[in-house]
Amino acid sequence: MTTIASIQVPRLGPPNVPTTLGSVNTAANRFEKPDFGNKEELREKFTQFVGETFYGQMIKSMRTTVGKAAYFDGGQAERAFQGQLDQQLAEHLTEATADRFAEPLFNRQFPHLATKQAQVDTAAFRTDSPASLSELQHLSRR
Repeated sequence: MTTIASIQVPRLGPPNVPTTLGSVNTAANRFEKPDFGNKEELREKFTQFVGETFYGQMIKSMRTTVGKAAYFDGGQAERAFQGQLDQQLAEHLTEATADRFAEPLFNRQFPHLATKQAQVDTAAFRTDSPASLSELQHLSRR
């Protein structure tokens, strides 16, 4: 029978941090805005991510609401390739229309990279006073 006093517990030391993580940045410039390089490439990748995520989830939700067709069910082969078809649909929808809703998201996420026109457009909607009817004329349907 062993007692608790005879059990050896190893001492805890500093954690073993992998060297691939590098050291912690303690420089004074660590809070400066990073240089994102090519702004158009970042905008394009952001639009692609937002569009494919949005449309992919929308198509996935749509598929769960529709049952199997009585006569035109593709069986196991259709189920196997349905995900790839949905991905292609999401990519094509993204190329066609994602910039319409991804652009305001990009300007909100990266305000320092937003174009001047986008900043003016968003500033127009940030008024604290209620807008008059004449100021809202540009919002009318065409």
